[in-house]
Amino acid sequence: MAQPLKDLINARSVSVLADGLAAVWPSFPQARFTERALAGLAPLELKDRVRHVSAALHDAFQHALPMPYPQAAELVRACAARGELDLWSGWPVTDHTAVHGLDHLEAAMATLAALTPYSTGEFAVRPLLDRHRDDALKIMYGWAESPDEHLRRLASEGTRPRLPWASRVGWLMTPGPTLPLLDLLRDDPSEYVRRSVANHVNDLAKDHPDTALAVLARWRAGGGSHIERVVRHAARGLLRAGHPEALELLGATPGNGSARALVLESDTVAVGGRLTFTVTVTAGAPGPLLLKYAVRRAGSRRVFHLGERVAAAEGAAFTLRKSHSFRPVTTRNEPPGPRELDVIVNGRVAATVPFTLTAAPGGVTSPIG
Repeated sequence: MAQPLKDLINARSVSVLADGLAAVWPSFPQARFTERALAGLAPLELKDRVRHVSAALHDAFQHALPMPYPQAAELVRACAARGELDLWSGWPVTDHTAVHGLDHLEAAMATLAALTPYSTGEFAVRPLLDRHRDDALKIMYGWAESPDEHLRRLASEGTRPRLPWASRVGWLMTPGPTLPLLDLLRDDPSEYVRRSVANHVNDLAKDHPDTALAVLARWRAGGGSHIERVVRHAARGLLRAGHPEALELLGATPGNGSARALVLESDTVAVGGRLTFTVTVTAGAPGPLLLKYAVRRAGSRRVFHLGERVAAAEGAAFTLRKSHSFRPVTTRNEPPGPRELDVIVNGRVAATVPFTLTAAPGGVTSPIG
């Protein structure tokens, strides 16, 4: 089993940060910081560990002089410039910036810009955007034109309306203010940046689908080396929901096609096992077939990608085989019981078959993904 992410905020990450700061500031109270950062760290979850080390860092800065934030930020930037930090040693520093840099926008934003190649500042920039909407956004417009892909990505990722794990910023939920950023980055040479742009528009589509579709249609009309993949990835939530205009945007006729011979290898599957099925899809007209499948139970419906095909003519048939994993993970509790499998062709459920999820071997019920 993979190491829990929280365990990567540990004695090593604290030591990397302490050594980095001591290298640029010999008076840094390294022993005090390390002791306070590690005291009580073990029982904490990930974000609480980040905040705990951040608080120990603030204590160290205040113990030494005390030191005002702009001076502390200058030391942090000097430390980052040495290239010795990483995600886990740098994350508490971005949190320190978010908490203690709120009244010092220029210093705080410059610090996040210095840190983001090592430990992205997308979470830390949110309070700054909330407090200093126009001024912070102006700085991020500059980031969108930076030669550094990490800064360009931060301009998009930090302003996402529904950024996972991040605090919500009310005005970012309204379409409009961030669109100039996305226009600059829509066909960025870096896939790292383009994926963030697509995720940003996918967020936007959850609350403002018409706006998102209009943006994607405009981008497609404008062309670009990578724009087709960006549009497809950005529209994925709408495609999963069978949104007709999203299907049409990709050239797929809503409801075109049928499915037959949906066959399960077994109509029971245990937690930890795999549900394997085959299905034959037939086109009702020439054109793209966007294929999904859904796993349903009472109160839950989860949709997954099955495949894409292009029919050259009416009646063209394609047989697909898929194996769906019910391996245990920690993010979802899925009780044993009856289920239904849907095959979805261009947004319409075209075939359904029942099956049963049983307890894991030994009778232990595990959360699954």
